[in-house]
Amino acid sequence: MAHVVILGAGIGGISAAYEMKRLRRGDDRVTILSNLDYFQFTPSNPWVAAGWRKPESVKIPLGPVLAQQGIEFVGKGARRVHPAANEIELGDGQRLGYDYLIIATGPRLAFDDIPGLGPTNHTHSVCTVEHAAQSAQAWERFAADPGPIVVGAVQGASCFGPAYEFAYIMDTDLRRRRIRDRVPMTFVTSEPYIGHLGLGGVGDSKGMLESEMRERHIRWICNAKVAKVEAGKMHVSELDEDGKEKRTHELPFKYGMMLPAFAGIEAVAGIEGLTNPRGFILIDEYQRNPRYPNVYGVGVCVAIPPIEQTPVPTGVPKTGYMIESMATAACENIRASIDGRAPHAKATWNAICLADMGDTGTAFVAIPEIPPRNKNWMKKGKWVHWAKVGFETYFMRKVRKGIGEPAYERLLLKLMGLERLKKEAA
Repeated sequence: MAHVVILGAGIGGISAAYEMKRLRRGDDRVTILSNLDYFQFTPSNPWVAAGWRKPESVKIPLGPVLAQQGIEFVGKGARRVHPAANEIELGDGQRLGYDYLIIATGPRLAFDDIPGLGPTNHTHSVCTVEHAAQSAQAWERFAADPGPIVVGAVQGASCFGPAYEFAYIMDTDLRRRRIRDRVPMTFVTSEPYIGHLGLGGVGDSKGMLESEMRERHIRWICNAKVAKVEAGKMHVSELDEDGKEKRTHELPFKYGMMLPAFAGIEAVAGIEGLTNPRGFILIDEYQRNPRYPNVYGVGVCVAIPPIEQTPVPTGVPKTGYMIESMATAACENIRASIDGRAPHAKATWNAICLADMGDTGTAFVAIPEIPPRNKNWMKKGKWVHWAKVGFETYFMRKVRKGIGEPAYERLLLKLMGLERLKKEAA
């Protein structure tokens, strides 16, 4: 009997659990370990922050759902991973042993990198459903007495899509409330240009997203390094293409949302051979850790080097399709190891993203994520908004029903088919 423990219960952890359930032998155990007793559909958080979704609508209690699937659930969280002993120290001090471990925790949100950043200080967040719910309460107060907005992503951030989404969603919501004319908006980003996205751009992302900013009267500051945040004021250095300070900005705001840089969680940070200096899990082409080959990494917590050097550090995003592909590869290789076979499965690191823009949306496909690419396009249309709504419904159903196949792959095929029909119709 083999015991497979999955640390983390987000998109990566749930996908790995259901895939491992499908691949396991009759007497193998699958356990999910999390510090939360529910799954949250993170891509919906910008909607929650604007009050367009209730927090409960994007959360699913895990205990009953996993029990129906024959998957054990431990909701005590991890204090420390001990890979040399094949054990995890739980939040209450107990130890949980494993034969194979899949680390799919997502990131630690490094708000503490910048003084005054984060929901316990002066800016809001859409990184968790709890943060988004707090942001929504603040948004209602702001709408009653509006003023300037600053929104974006700080240096070292690797997930830029939600910042663009929330900027456009706020713009749409303000227009619906008939108060957009009272709200100056500034988008602050560590990207070297609008639409870089940590990917060196995708298709015409630069032109398309810049045009959208102009259309919505959102000014922007790129190559931005946030020095500190005070109550109602953000201090930003704007660098030139050589990384030298070009000018400084003191940006007043009444509502601010800045995505932080990510790091590895404390339970794995500083473990030699397991993580890099930032705490991300080191993996090989089979999702295995080189030092501890029975430990696998999936999702945002894995170490991926930047695509290119930028004046202000930017990381590489890990999109849902890529995360599910990592989970599938990790589980197939664990089953191969259980059977005494060599690993063979490799993830398809393709970036596929649906971004809502309030009253429309953008979809981009970068295959593979790291250039040069075989497919490199970005499209805009109301159909993207509805596709994202449909995917939210699909993935929540997947969690409740224990569906094992990659949801993003199905959605991609539908979207690509739609694009072909659109071209033929034109």
